[in-house]
Amino acid sequence: MNMGFPGCLLLPAGHPLGRSSAACAGAGKTKIPILLVWLWASMTGFPMTDSDIPELTQLRLVNSLNRCAGRVEVLHNQQWGTVCDDGWDITDAGVVCKQLGCGTALSAPRGARFGRGSDRVWLDEVNCAGTEAALSDCKTRPWGDNDCTHKEDAGVVCSDSGISEVAQIRLVNGSSRCAGRVEVLPNQQWGTVCDDNWDLQDAGVVCRQLGCGTALSAPGGARFGRGSDHIWLDEVHCAGTEVALSDCRAEPWGASNCDHGEDAGVVCSDAGISEVAQIRLVNSRSHCAGRVEVLHNQQWGTVCDDNWDLQDAGVVCRQLGCGTALSAPRGARFGQGSDRIWLDEVNCTGTEVALSDCRARPWGENNCNHREDAGVVCSGTSSDVRLVGGPHRCAGRVEVRLDGRWGTVCDDGWGLSDVAVVCRQLDCGTAMEALSGKVFGPGNESDPVLMTNVECQGTEAALGSCPYTDPEDLCQHDEDAGARCQDAGISEVAQIRLANGPSRCAGRVEVLHNQQWGTVCDDGWDLQDAGVVCRQLGCGTALSAPGGARFGRGSDRIWLDDVNCTGTEAALSDCRARPWGVNNCTHGEDAGVVCSGASSDVRLIGGPHRCAGRVEVRLDGRWGTVCDDGWDLGDVAVVCRQLGCGKAMEALSGKVFGPGNESDPVLMLNVQCQGTEAALGSCPYMDPGDHCQHDEDAGARCQDAGISEVAQLRLVNSRSRCAGRVEVLHNQQWGTVCDDGWDLQDAGVICRQLGCGTALSAPRGARFGRGSDRIWLNNVNCAGTEVALSDCRIWLGGKNNCNHGEDAGVVCSDSDISEPAQLRLVNSRSRCAGRVEVLHNQQWGTVCDDSWDIQDALVVCRQLGCGTALSAPGRARFGRGSDRIWLDNVNCTGTEAALSDCRAQPWGVNNCNHGEDAGVVCSDAGISEVAQIRLANGPNHCAGRVEVLHNQQWGTVCDDSWDLQDAGVVCRQLGCGTALSALGGARFGRGSDRIWLANVNCRGTEVALSDCRTRPWGDNNCTHGEDAGVVCTDVRLVGGPHRCAGRVEVRLDGRWGTVCDDGWDLGDVAVVCRQLGCGPAMEALSRKVFGPGNESDPVLMMDVQCQGTEAALGSCPYMDPGDFCQHDEDAGARCKAADMRVSSSSSATGIPPHSPGTGLPAAGFALPDVRLVGGPHRCAGRVEVRLDGLWGTVCDDGWGLSDVAVVCRQLGCGPAMEALSGKVFGPGPKSEPVLMMDVQCQGTEAALGSCQYMDPGDLCQHDEDAGARCQGASSDVRLVDGPHRCAGRVEVRLDGRWGTVCDDGWDISDVAVVCRQLGCGPAMEALSGKGFRPGVKSDPVLMRNVQCQGTEAVLGSCPNTDPGDLCQHDKDAGARCKEPFALRLADGPGKCSGRLEVRYDGLWGTVCDSDWSDTNAQVVCRELRCGQAKPLAPKLQDWPRFRQGTGKIWLDNIRCKGTEETLQNCAHHFWGYHNCTHQKDISVICQDN
Repeated sequence: MNMGFPGCLLLPAGHPLGRSSAACAGAGKTKIPILLVWLWASMTGFPMTDSDIPELTQLRLVNSLNRCAGRVEVLHNQQWGTVCDDGWDITDAGVVCKQLGCGTALSAPRGARFGRGSDRVWLDEVNCAGTEAALSDCKTRPWGDNDCTHKEDAGVVCSDSGISEVAQIRLVNGSSRCAGRVEVLPNQQWGTVCDDNWDLQDAGVVCRQLGCGTALSAPGGARFGRGSDHIWLDEVHCAGTEVALSDCRAEPWGASNCDHGEDAGVVCSDAGISEVAQIRLVNSRSHCAGRVEVLHNQQWGTVCDDNWDLQDAGVVCRQLGCGTALSAPRGARFGQGSDRIWLDEVNCTGTEVALSDCRARPWGENNCNHREDAGVVCSGTSSDVRLVGGPHRCAGRVEVRLDGRWGTVCDDGWGLSDVAVVCRQLDCGTAMEALSGKVFGPGNESDPVLMTNVECQGTEAALGSCPYTDPEDLCQHDEDAGARCQDAGISEVAQIRLANGPSRCAGRVEVLHNQQWGTVCDDGWDLQDAGVVCRQLGCGTALSAPGGARFGRGSDRIWLDDVNCTGTEAALSDCRARPWGVNNCTHGEDAGVVCSGASSDVRLIGGPHRCAGRVEVRLDGRWGTVCDDGWDLGDVAVVCRQLGCGKAMEALSGKVFGPGNESDPVLMLNVQCQGTEAALGSCPYMDPGDHCQHDEDAGARCQDAGISEVAQLRLVNSRSRCAGRVEVLHNQQWGTVCDDGWDLQDAGVICRQLGCGTALSAPRGARFGRGSDRIWLNNVNCAGTEVALSDCRIWLGGKNNCNHGEDAGVVCSDSDISEPAQLRLVNSRSRCAGRVEVLHNQQWGTVCDDSWDIQDALVVCRQLGCGTALSAPGRARFGRGSDRIWLDNVNCTGTEAALSDCRAQPWGVNNCNHGEDAGVVCSDAGISEVAQIRLANGPNHCAGRVEVLHNQQWGTVCDDSWDLQDAGVVCRQLGCGTALSALGGARFGRGSDRIWLANVNCRGTEVALSDCRTRPWGDNNCTHGEDAGVVCTDVRLVGGPHRCAGRVEVRLDGRWGTVCDDGWDLGDVAVVCRQLGCGPAMEALSRKVFGPGNESDPVLMMDVQCQGTEAALGSCPYMDPGDFCQHDEDAGARCKAADMRVSSSSSATGIPPHSPGTGLPAAGFALPDVRLVGGPHRCAGRVEVRLDGLWGTVCDDGWGLSDVAVVCRQLGCGPAMEALSGKVFGPGPKSEPVLMMDVQCQGTEAALGSCQYMDPGDLCQHDEDAGARCQGASSDVRLVDGPHRCAGRVEVRLDGRWGTVCDDGWDISDVAVVCRQLGCGPAMEALSGKGFRPGVKSDPVLMRNVQCQGTEAVLGSCPNTDPGDLCQHDKDAGARCKEPFALRLADGPGKCSGRLEVRYDGLWGTVCDSDWSDTNAQVVCRELRCGQAKPLAPKLQDWPRFRQGTGKIWLDNIRCKGTEETLQNCAHHFWGYHNCTHQKDISVICQDN
């Protein structure tokens, strides 16, 4: 019988038929005709309706193509109505799908995804545990009681819906339906998505939703053109596992601060685009101009300019989000590249998505050289600055766009460095003039003045990056600033001269500007810059580019600084540089120009010339001979090459050239060279011991090689023409000299040839930097009497076995390089380790650690004869100095002879304090090993599991005896401030490699952890469950009840101070809490709640603007408060102060570790491209994957546990247990192919398809099908017998059985997972010992020793053990979570107006009107989805009131920025802390009322 009733019949709990017998359409064998039930009820008198319990609630899904997907509607009082999406989640959706016989829930879309209903909203705040048989069993508000509109109608998509594509999304303006601008359709209107935070995970959801494969790229910046309709979505944040884009987190529909220049795009793998090559523009100051380079086969290369035109350039600009193409320069305008030339004869139509879509010759096929490298100049990204009202686009009134509004800039403080930024941003050349007083006319009256007191350094990428203040009413349009730039293509060719030198082609560089001569600063000055000068003056090529006022100090203006020539410019004034006259230099840095113009370890002795004789080698400082056993022509070839003696002619034995000296040993036996080695010492050989005597000495005869050409010569890459890398000119090309055989005699010939006196040293190993051209000479062997280098015996012509790491150098006596006696290392137990001090003007002083690195330390160690550098510690590791700070921003190439040869700020010029004194530890310091150290698996580099590097392997430290002194050494070694806590018990997760150190015992004064007393490396009795951790910090909370609450204090530049509460909110507090390891942020507090800071301490920060994801508060944007804030506005913070496990040796609580599992799908939800088939449950079985729409199996060749780990993670099935082979779960169907072989996952990939693998072809059959077994992740958890749904005894369901969790090892991290899984807000307490009554005797105890990191998606994903008989119900674990924050407007005419009430800790309470503002009201209305807030009345007594509240007054002194997503993120006093009565309860009226 079919009564034609739609939907499903629901029977009440306790009904004799039972809910498991509910009759639903399509439910198979469970169908019961509704009429039969009605007749049975009539006869038995069983009630069918009740005022409190819905007895026969029908249910349906509407407005979709399928009955198993759509808007949820329920029938009550003979009327259909919708369900509000407040609290609606996948668990609620699962109950609906189960009730309708539609399988499992795929998604629980909110926001009227399936259209808005038009009848009653029947249900709100539905809260299902997931075990209910029907939706009416779930907790909910009473029928019809809600504060919702139909914009919040809930929906469901079930697994049996057969919906393979969600039709409300599309990609437009691309070359295929699988590439283009992203558009979504809510409210029957298409609109775009803003690219804020848009990334590959978001794009992946779009591609999967459209059935377009995986995401190749997620371009922003309107790559596929600008849309013209609504911008529907902003700040999209997908986990990557969602079914549809609308399931991802995002701002509310239509709420954005974007324009269509930020429209997001997607390119999917099925787009038909064979390869979207990465692209970049290089060798320019702007990322939107430069030489075009593309990435192919993991190597960057250039594009040839054959046929290169504006259409091709346009594609590049669009691909990079750089606007339109202004020009397509050819002829290596931006310098010559040095790698492959990848593309030639590019021919774009102009509509392509990427350059690699254009027609071109095959990759790497061309007939070009790098003189033909193509370039591009783009207009720039949808610019936020423009010049208006001038004669051309590079001159005019300055206008900027802030927060979507265009406006002008006030001329207060406006200067040339500000104009320089504008000119660079607009690609208008150099700054010419900063103009004031509305020179180009006033701005429009309707446009505001947006900036005043702009303070650019001149190097910023955009004007918006410069500090400035809000002018408010201080400026009008009669003060509008203007700018004039050197228009593109119009360059001033400044006159130039070389002064104070020996000839017109050598001297101090001077340029003429504004009828006045001035000098050039040596910042960034190099041989390319000097080359332009020499060419401009007709003085040949550049021999050297000395800085440091080598030709004396000038006395006039310093005209140019930071000159950066590509080397191809016609004049110095064509090179990029800071604006004329803008510099931070003194005349001690005046640049100059000079225009044109290690001993061997093998030798041949006793022969007719240097290329024949007895072979002698030097090993460990001793010379000796080679035994002739096994000596052959391959060995001789190496000797001949090493000596530059041409080809090998003969391998001789039996002391042909006489025996070696009796006092010299025989050093080598059985030499086995391949003949290609660079040196004889590189060949395998044996120690002869007593097996050989000198009567077996080996000999060699080579083809002698000499040269007759007298080559031009120069020394480069030094401040002096008499020191540097040796370069010779041959065949019209400069090249270097290999250091094989290079010694002081060779260097002496060079110094004499250049007229530079005698040789001081002959440095090898590219001491003066690596060359980039040919290596012309090798195995130079001078007697020392030659007139020129070309008179020496040499292997010439570029054939050698050297690389530029072996370029030879020379230092001559006339180089004016001072001796390195003015340096010392102090405050250490060794002269080769300590704080760096230099002697200047007869006074010792320190070096600042700004930019201090291992290369700088290397120069110090070499200068002191202390070996190589082991480390370059900063932050006063060796104590603070007390005298002058002499050097700052030291920048050594690593080849300098002395620290004073390195580039640095002028002597004594710095912005440092002694807390930044630099140090060095050299290899000869007598410190046995300064082990590298890191903190792993923490939220930032200053917190985590301690790991040390020993024998090239990272390992952990055992927590035996681990304490705060040990942690302090770690923090100091890493430059991470002071130690906040010393954590044990693998607080930051268990390591997997060696345990290197145990029983560490530091005094606290050591330089490095490896200096502390400890057991020998690797000697321990520990497991990784005892891995030690550390939390360091430069922020603290003071004056509160515990370390996780108090007044916020930060340390900047060595000073502690407070933070002003202007703009202070929960996002800022979140960063502080994370940095201190104090769990989630609870409250942002204002008005010195924890007392004012010390009068002597400054207020250091104001308007802190953290996103909430930063690693440290100092990383957030903020302003210097100056005199704007006093200590009565000191900000406070309250964190959860999680009670986390700490080893007995720890002194403080810690912070939750970061886990790569964050954002993984909940159990029960699997991505569509992998599945496990034929096993006992969904988390074990034969592995099947879908590639190109086809399902198939995986071959077991190379199949391992790391591959299984990816499958388990992808399926939400917990850890990998077993990798199985040989069709353990049966062979795949014959009709399905084997799709993968030799899968090589790292174990961290998001999906199996992301791993490397091979196409098996015919190599594998189904008898080799791979299998996988995962631990399985339960998606079912509940809290029972507590005061509300977010507190109670923890119960889980495993393998269909409900049971409890043992409290052994139970802690707040485990509770955090439960709270997240249940949607209950932050974890508050981990309870043990039947805190909520024991579990039912018949239920088992299912888990013990749960070890969650706190970031897992479900409790079943955490490691745990089977309790067996070890736990009974008297040890049942409990959990208390914070009920989610909520707010409402009460006692008004609708949900969008009324008295403001908030829910905290389960109780509703009111908000006091102190400090209340329109901004606060806007946050409330937006959170309630009620549109904009109506403005407040000007007087407090005129504000609307909706009766006084009762009970708690929860909040006071709320101060919102206006950008918060929820009122709880705004700064406020403590919850419940106020000086108000209910007469001051605030009310709000929103426009959607």
